[in-house]
Amino acid sequence: MPPFDDWNIIDEEEEQELQDAAFFEGKRDVILFCIDCSESMHELRDDPNYEDVKTSHLFTALEAAMQIQKKKVIVGPNDSVGIVLFNTTRSSEAKNHATEIKKNSFVYQPILPISAPVIQELIQLLDAAREDPDLLKSTFPPLTGKKMPMGDVFTSCNWVLRDGAPKTASKRVFLITDDDNPNPGSKQLITSARTTLLDLTQSGVQVEPFFIATPEKPFEPSKFYSSVLLSNVLNEEEEDTGVLPESISITRIDDLLSQMRFHEVPKRAIFSIPFQIADGFVISIKGYGLVTEQKKGTYKYFVDLGDRMEVADSRTAYIDEDQQAEVDKTKIVYGMSLGAAPVEDVSEDEGEGGDTVCRAVPLGKRPFYTGDEIRSFRTLDLEPSIKLLGFKNRKELAFEDNVKHSVFIYPDELKYSGSKRTFAALLKKMIEKKKIGLVVALTRRNAAPVFCAMLPQAESGEEGGWNEPAGFHLIPLPFADDIRAAPLEKAFRAPDEVKDAARVWIDKLCVKNGAYPPDTYPNPALAYHNAQLQASAFREEFDPEAFEDLTRPKYDMIHKRAGNLMKEWKRALLADGSANVVVPVTTGSKRKADMSVDEAEIRSKHEAGSLSKLRVDQLKDFLKSKSQPVSGKKAELIERVGDWLDAR
Repeated sequence: MPPFDDWNIIDEEEEQELQDAAFFEGKRDVILFCIDCSESMHELRDDPNYEDVKTSHLFTALEAAMQIQKKKVIVGPNDSVGIVLFNTTRSSEAKNHATEIKKNSFVYQPILPISAPVIQELIQLLDAAREDPDLLKSTFPPLTGKKMPMGDVFTSCNWVLRDGAPKTASKRVFLITDDDNPNPGSKQLITSARTTLLDLTQSGVQVEPFFIATPEKPFEPSKFYSSVLLSNVLNEEEEDTGVLPESISITRIDDLLSQMRFHEVPKRAIFSIPFQIADGFVISIKGYGLVTEQKKGTYKYFVDLGDRMEVADSRTAYIDEDQQAEVDKTKIVYGMSLGAAPVEDVSEDEGEGGDTVCRAVPLGKRPFYTGDEIRSFRTLDLEPSIKLLGFKNRKELAFEDNVKHSVFIYPDELKYSGSKRTFAALLKKMIEKKKIGLVVALTRRNAAPVFCAMLPQAESGEEGGWNEPAGFHLIPLPFADDIRAAPLEKAFRAPDEVKDAARVWIDKLCVKNGAYPPDTYPNPALAYHNAQLQASAFREEFDPEAFEDLTRPKYDMIHKRAGNLMKEWKRALLADGSANVVVPVTTGSKRKADMSVDEAEIRSKHEAGSLSKLRVDQLKDFLKSKSQPVSGKKAELIERVGDWLDAR
C-alpha cells in the first residue's frame, strides 16, 4: 500500500459515520403554504409592476410560493413544498384528501419533492390569471357569509404534513392571510385553534405567519392571532403578554416575497449536546450557526445509458497496489509517511483486571495507530458535551479573542425537562453580575475539544422589529500558539483639516439609522450561477444583460450626493505633504544564518596551515572586510589571506 500522507486526518466519509444521527435535525426542509382564499384575498387591485394590469393578494401569495419553489430547485433540490388553500368552496376530492382534509379547504399541491413540471403548472396558472384577473376567483371560489375555523385550518395542515412530509425533515407552515379576525366573538373557536396549533407544534411543525396589511385595512394581531400564536418566552415563569410583534405584519403586499426569503432557510441546529453545569447537574442545549458561507451546490456524477442519464452511486475504496485487491477499511492504520512499514503488535501486557493492553514498538521503527486510537488522541476520550469550568468578568474578554465564528446556544427542553428554566436562571444571573462563562466544548464526536467563552445575551427588540433572542454566544478562544504580535510602527497621521473634509462626504453617504439589511444583498457570483441553472431547469432563455448585481455601488447617486465634497477632500489631500509620502513595505523573508568567522579564528587556521578548510564565501568576506580584492580561485584567495596576515 502507498503511505498515508496526511496521517492526522480521517476521511470525511468516516467522519460522517462517527456522528450520532439522533443529535442532528433532518437536512431536508418541508414548507407548506397555507393561503387564505377569502373574498378580500380575491379583491382586485392595480399591479405595481405592470400597467393596466389587475392583481390580488391571492395572486401575489401564489406567485411568492412559485418563486420560493423555483429558488429551491437550485439551493434545495431535496426539499418538499405543498400548497393548501382555505376559505374556498372547492373540494379536495380530486386530490384524494376528502377524508383527511376539513371542509372548505383545498390541497392544490400536496407535499412533494421539488419538481420542475409541478412548478411549471403553477406558472401556467399564474400566466393565465394575469391575462384573466377573474380566473383565480372562478378556479378557487371564495367562501361567502362565514369563515373556516382556524382550528380546522391547522388540523388540515397537520394531516397534509403527516401524509407527505418525511419524519426527519424540518417542517414549517407559511400562513398567509389578510383577515385579522377570522372567527370573531367566539372564545371556543380561539381555544380550539390554540389547541390544534399546540398539537401541530408538538409534532415538530413551526408556523410562520405572514399577515398582509394595506393602508385602507391595517392588520391588528391583537384581535385574534395574539391569543393563538403566542410569542416564545424563554422562562416559563415570566409573564407572557400575548402580544405578537408588529414586524410580522406586512405593510405592503410587494414585501411578501422578500419577507418569505428571510424565513426561507430553516433554522437547523448544528449540534444538540448535554451542558454540564456541575457534577450530576446536566441540561440539554442546541447550537446554531449565525454566519454560514453559502456555496454552490454539490455536483453529481451521471452515467450515459444512451436513452437516459442515471445518477451514479459513488463510494470510497482502498486498494492495495501490490496485491491489486480492495482492503478492508477496518484494517487500515494511520501513521506518518516516513517509509516505515506498519508495525504489528509484538507484545501485550495485561494488568490484573485484564483491561490494559500495551503495544510495544521495536527500536528504530515508526509507530502506527488504528482509527480508534486516532479518535482517542483527538477527543481525549471525551463525549460530545459542554462543561462549565468557571466564570470571569465580562471586561476580560478581549476583542482579539474572537478568532472564529461564534455559535449561539439555546436550551432544548425535549432531552432534559427543566432545561429552559435552568438555562434562563443562569443567563439572568450572569447578565446581572456582568460575567462570562469559561467552558470546554466538544460539539462532535470526531472533533477536538476547545476552550470557549460563553457570552450571555439578553433578549431585545429594536424599532425595526428585529429581535435578538436570549441565549449564549459560544466563542472559541485561541490557544497560546494561535496568538501573534502585530508589527506596530509609527505611521503618518492626517491633519484635522483633511479629517474634517473626509468626514463631511462620509456623513452624506452613511446609511440612515445604521440600517443595513444584509439579506437584501445576495452574493452576485452565486446568484449569477443559480440564475443560469434555474433557466436551464425550466428551459428558459437566460439573458446575462438582465442579471442585476445588487452589490454594485450606485455611482450616480454617490456623485450626486457627495461628488463636490469628494473633490474638496482630494484637494486637501494634495495640499498635505504627508499624504504623498510612499512608505516602503517590507515583506517577511527568511534570515540567513550567520556563517562568518572572525579574524582571530582565521589567523589561528593560518598558523596551523588549515586555511583550506574555510569556504570560498568565508574567505571572500574576510578579504572584503579588509578592503582586499576578492577575485580569483580558492587557492589565490588563500594565498592573498596568508600574505595579508603575514604582513601584520
